[in-house]
Parts: sequence; structure tokens; C-alpha cells
Amino acid sequence: MESLGGIAFFVQAAETRSFSEAGRNLGVSSSAVGKSVSRLEERLGVRLFHRSTRSITLTAEGALFLERCRRILCEVEAAELELSETRQAPRGRLRISLPLVGMLVMPALTAFMHRYPAIELDVDFSDRLVDVIEEGFDVVMRTGEPTDSRLMSRPLGNYRLQLAASPDYLAKRGTPEVPADLIHHACLQHKFPSTGKLEAWPLKRAKGAAEARLPVSMVCNTSAALMEVALAGLGIACLPDYMLRPAIERGELVTVLDAHIEHQGAFRLLWPSSKNLAPKLRVFIDFMVEELFKR
Repeated sequence: MESLGGIAFFVQAAETRSFSEAGRNLGVSSSAVGKSVSRLEERLGVRLFHRSTRSITLTAEGALFLERCRRILCEVEAAELELSETRQAPRGRLRISLPLVGMLVMPALTAFMHRYPAIELDVDFSDRLVDVIEEGFDVVMRTGEPTDSRLMSRPLGNYRLQLAASPDYLAKRGTPEVPADLIHHACLQHKFPSTGKLEAWPLKRAKGAAEARLPVSMVCNTSAALMEVALAGLGIACLPDYMLRPAIERGELVTVLDAHIEHQGAFRLLWPSSKNLAPKLRVFIDFMVEELFKR
């Protein structure tokens, strides 16, 4: 801490070019500033100022040291601000963008609202690729690896895509044993809202082999609708495991071709890079990391 005090005196003297003016700004005598700078010079083994009876000017070494010291003091100030903010109750409006995975996130969101009633959530459910900074979001949840260097990220958890159908459908149409059998089945396919392209099913295939062309019984841009159609016994759907799990546990759906599926995805939280996180954002990130994939 004595070193930090000496750095603060040095920076103030360098910026005012006067020990007297620095002392007035810091609430100490000019001699106290001068002695502090002299001790700093002695410890560093270099002269930081050229001194005359009327003024002080930085040496080349002093100018170099000044830039470093300014950064050090900024970091100390930021740390103090961060600690002071942790004592405040998180509050205010938090603008969030989440993918269309309501059944995954809603339990965690409602639990968050119970714990932090002073935080107002403004939630945008969308599968489109939003521009976090340009559109003014505080935080977004997305799949895949982050590519925007302006953003910080934190992993939430992993998921797998699985193929599933109802027992009634499989009793009528048979259970596919290998991916090639899907040519004889009703395939319920998801298309990306942003591009209109069909989402490829994660079926293993030999190196160099072309992607299998699956028959299309239904195309939809929301997974929830595909789930309902699969539950109605109208085909096989490719859906994330967290979405299928309750229906599988109730015996309403059965997975197929598990040995032929090769997929693992990840959810992440992304937010604009900043030295200091607002308390409302910090608690949201920590809460979602802890609760979202708790089960």
C-alpha cells in the first residue's frame, strides 16, 4: 500500500508539474509529495523528474513510468468500484436475448425473478443471430463458439441432439436400425428462421460420403411444434435431449438410432466486454450458470 501511495503522489506531481499543486490536490504538504517521490526514485534506481527552483519536468524514464502508473491506478479504482457495487442490491432493467428453448430456460428464469424481484427482465426469444452491442442487449444466450472479439462469454452446459418418435408410430412403421432406413419414414425437420435452411440431422457417415437426403413429412421453424407432431405419432423428429427427456421418462417418446448419432452442442452466455459488470448482470450470469443445467 505504501508503494501505491507513492505512485499516486508521483502521478499527481507529473500531471500538475508541481509538488505544491500535487500536495494541495492530495491534502498533504508539498514536502510530503517531494519526499514520497524521492523514496520512489531511490527504490527504482532512476530519476523520474528534472527539478529546478520553479518547476519539475519528467525524465524519459519518468514519462514511461507514468503511463504504467496511470493504468495501475485505474485498475485499483475499478476494483474499489466493483467491491462497492457488490454491497448494493442488484436492481434495474436487464435486456436479454434467448433462443426459442422456453422449456429449458423458463424454470431458471422464474426462479431468478423470485430471488431478484428488483431486477426487471426484458426478454427477447429469438433464434436469429442478434448483434449484442448494436441492438443494446445486456446479455444473450446462444449455442456454439463465440466469434465476436468484443464479447465476453461463459459456458452454461452441453446438450445432444437425438432422434425420437412415439411408440405408436414405431409400432406402425417399424424402428429404423441404420440411417438408411429413414428413407422409409416420415421425417419431421427443423429449418433455421434466419436462413430457411434445413437443420442437418447429426448422423454418422463414412468419410467422403454424401449427406443422406431424408424424406420430408413436415418442415417447421420451431422445435416445440415438431415435438407436438412427434408426440401425435406422425413421424420422427430430431430434437435436443433436454427437450425430449420429460416425454421419454413418461414413455410418450422413444429415441432411435442412438448409436448412429454424433453430436454435442453447448450453450453460452455472451455480453459486451467491460472491466466492470453491473451487479444485475453479474448475478444473472452466476445464477444461470448454477441453475440452468442443474438437473
